[in-house]
Amino acid sequence: MIDRRRFVLASMATMLPRRGSAALRGPVPRTFDYGPAKLDIYAPDGAKGLPVVFFVHGGTWQFGKRTQVNAKPAFLLANGFCFVSIDYRMLPQADVATQAGDVERAYVYVRANIARFGGDPSRIVGMGHSAGCHLIALTGMRGGLPGVAALILDDTRAYDLAALQKNGGMVRAYARVFSDPSQWAALSPASYIDGRKHPPTFIAYSRAEGRDRDSKAFAERLRATGTQVTLFDGSAYTHLSINRDFGEDGDALTAAALAFLKSTVG
Repeated sequence: MIDRRRFVLASMATMLPRRGSAALRGPVPRTFDYGPAKLDIYAPDGAKGLPVVFFVHGGTWQFGKRTQVNAKPAFLLANGFCFVSIDYRMLPQADVATQAGDVERAYVYVRANIARFGGDPSRIVGMGHSAGCHLIALTGMRGGLPGVAALILDDTRAYDLAALQKNGGMVRAYARVFSDPSQWAALSPASYIDGRKHPPTFIAYSRAEGRDRDSKAFAERLRATGTQVTLFDGSAYTHLSINRDFGEDGDALTAAALAFLKSTVG
């Protein structure tokens, strides 16, 4: 005898998307090898001349991968952008200086090739979270992302390493990564401000310890050069959620970042 309840449930199940289908996993990227590592390009079908968000993941310079993008690709494609997410070599195989070089090589690759996928190489915005935020800030401030249109910096304390040490912020995770004080100046984004005007910069900080103070200090140094700076108070977020929630419906950071993107490259 057929169980009517099981029959109805089985019938309904055939109408649902299969787990792992395109409907569930969102946009499917094209993957390329840019030299040291790989990157993913997400672009709408038939795209032409769209602005591009170039994303660098976090993970304390030791972990993470380009596929950890959550809702970002779907949201940005729906709002008229292409999206790129990159891998870079991790500690201990590669030090932070090498990682910054990887970011710059990936950017050069994207700038040279993104037009084939409907992106505009003159409207690329660099974006990063945590360690990726530091790497985007470092490469963007030192001129390693030539022609970059804007920067979105999402939650790091590693803007000025000497100041971080002086203020007691060189916690174990940072001290392990930045163990050589002779390299602090070269690896500090703040070292490259030097009175020069930089691309428009959006700086967000979470409620994690010290993020507000260090982000505000960096923002003020940039503003003193005449750089356009948008500072986002993300004290409602944890260090993880300020990245994870980007692109979700009703997310405040997403709305603020989208407004920034539209005003700079939109």
